[in-house]
Amino acid sequence: MSYRPGSPSYRPGSPGGRRPMSSSSTHTRVEEELHEMAGIDYDKVTIKHNPSVPVLYEEALTHEVGTVISSAGALCSYSGKKTGRSPKDKRIVEEDDSGKDIWWGPVNTKMSERVFLINRERAIDYLNTHPRLYVFDGFAGWDPKYRKKVRVIASRAYHILFMRNMLIRPTDEELENFGTPDFTIFNAGEFPANRYTTGMTSTTSVSVNFKRHEMVILGTEYAGEMKKGIFTVMHYLMPKAGVLSLHSSANEGPDGDVSLFFGLSGTGKTTLSADPKRRLIGDDEHCWSDNGIFNIEGGCYAKCIDLSAEKEPEIYNAIRFGSVLENVVLNEESRVVDYSDDFLTENTRCAYPIDYIPNAKIPCMGGHPKNIILLTCDAFGVLPLVAKLTPDQVMYHFISGYTTKVAGTEDGISEPTPTFSACFGAPFLVLHPQKYATMLADKMHKHEANAWLINTGWTGGRAGDVKRCPLKYTRAILDSIHNGSLAAGEFENYEVFNIAIPKHVEGVPPEMLHPRKSWKGSADEFDKSLKKVASMFQENFQEYKAEATAETCNAGPSV
Repeated sequence: MSYRPGSPSYRPGSPGGRRPMSSSSTHTRVEEELHEMAGIDYDKVTIKHNPSVPVLYEEALTHEVGTVISSAGALCSYSGKKTGRSPKDKRIVEEDDSGKDIWWGPVNTKMSERVFLINRERAIDYLNTHPRLYVFDGFAGWDPKYRKKVRVIASRAYHILFMRNMLIRPTDEELENFGTPDFTIFNAGEFPANRYTTGMTSTTSVSVNFKRHEMVILGTEYAGEMKKGIFTVMHYLMPKAGVLSLHSSANEGPDGDVSLFFGLSGTGKTTLSADPKRRLIGDDEHCWSDNGIFNIEGGCYAKCIDLSAEKEPEIYNAIRFGSVLENVVLNEESRVVDYSDDFLTENTRCAYPIDYIPNAKIPCMGGHPKNIILLTCDAFGVLPLVAKLTPDQVMYHFISGYTTKVAGTEDGISEPTPTFSACFGAPFLVLHPQKYATMLADKMHKHEANAWLINTGWTGGRAGDVKRCPLKYTRAILDSIHNGSLAAGEFENYEVFNIAIPKHVEGVPPEMLHPRKSWKGSADEFDKSLKKVASMFQENFQEYKAEATAETCNAGPSV
């Protein structure tokens, strides 16, 4: 029998009394700041500032219905109705300082200052009704020169433990001297937004105000909104400081060579960056400054569906005391997690500190990248397994952010379906994609980084007709990139896309390197599929053409 949230037999026991809080000057200062800037009534509300992991466990188990501990020691929490992000409910306040820079449109929808303040007051009023609130102060960004001080205020201990894992945890001295935060999150996600408020489309609202340095969450308890909210903030603040923010993973070789991996879901970004021969800098969010690469986060947020010790041992073994499991199903008696059970959602997740990964590099910083790797999963079988890109081609493919979904991954998908996401992370961009792409190309040129397009999908035919490229070949390609042999080899031009593909890669059958040569069907079928994919690229890029440079536009496929 499986344990699922809400089962009356497994509700936590009644509170065993309120724990006395520290009377330190830091705690008193935080109480006064919350009272002055937000009206939090600390005479009626117990404020628990930067509580320890054991305390957060006790609080969650005592006060949050359905919370249990897994057999591995992770805290198992449930995010309620929302088990994923709500991008259509994200808003950014329009104001003079930032308004002229923001990429307004479907990704960044405008909100007035008045509506933001209505939501803010609604959130604070709700938080003031709780007998206890949890506050965590931490950092975003490992480089002390660029890091931002972040404060999270929430009514759920699970949310604070999540952000304690995802932000960089301060030392006692850093906490004592933390000062005024650069950004504050008010998480009142248990309480709905008023959907009749101007500009609201539902009872969920995730709103960012750059002028007030604040974020307000209503109507969703999904913890990932906080993580990606801070990423959105960094996507605005970092480029302003001349630092490129990137939705990528990163690792470092034994000689200090750094690689960046970009890729949408299913392309292998997490799997390929978790290389036992290389040290992990981070799995999701990074910045590239004049000093090199630094991770934004202090932890990892891994997908758990179908997780196993055999396939991903590092992630599997990181799920222990201190980790947060979201929306998973457990065995009722043993509390062993069934990672294949998607009863609540396919988007089951685990948040854990990055130092739970054995080969993590602490502090999570590295030099300037030597290789930029753009991952795609092409189900049409016409993109090469690997291609070397020019700086202009990097900008084009970076802005495009292409991959495909295949039949069986989602309801209603019966054939390969293209997916484009600008900069491999459109939902989190604040500025126009060309801004990030130009910064990437400039930094690549300055630091002489190589750029590669790697197809982890199908070659020799469409999905369903042939098998997906074996992981061993992709790893062989990466090995040849990291040891320098691929860059030193011979290349030939690949038609239509006009990209350079290698004639030889150690450990990969030569016929697999050229899509036309490996194609199992007729030449006419190949031509048709190739032109179809090229046309999809061209059609998608129309949205960015007006603000893209001529060089970038001309770096795409020609039909």
